[in-house]
Amino acid sequence: MSDHATHFVATRDAAAAGPFELGTLQWLREFGSAERPGLSAGYWFVTTEEAPEPFPLTAAFDETFHLLTGRLRIEFIGGETVELAAGDSISYNAGTEMRWTVLEDASKFFVYSGAGA
Repeated sequence: MSDHATHFVATRDAAAAGPFELGTLQWLREFGSAERPGLSAGYWFVTTEEAPEPFPLTAAFDETFHLLTGRLRIEFIGGETVELAAGDSISYNAGTEMRWTVLEDASKFFVYSGAGA
């Protein structure tokens, strides 16, 4: 991929995803692509076997994602709890503290952006 790319194309493919902190990740656009260090996007896949218990997460970046399959519960520490099902979208800021529960095997399309990216 060229550093001067004008577009990026990917088809969601769990088999093409590589290891991630939890679950697997398939990049559409990695940090720094096209000389944009603060922007990335891709697909994340996780199963209930990979995340059998709720887990803490502090957002390292501003994130917006669209849940493609499955169900997730996100408890915002000190705030509300939301359940997301396939078709739902959410956005939150870098530094947001959460506790995630994978209720059903899930996949999401995400965009990371912002100063933390």
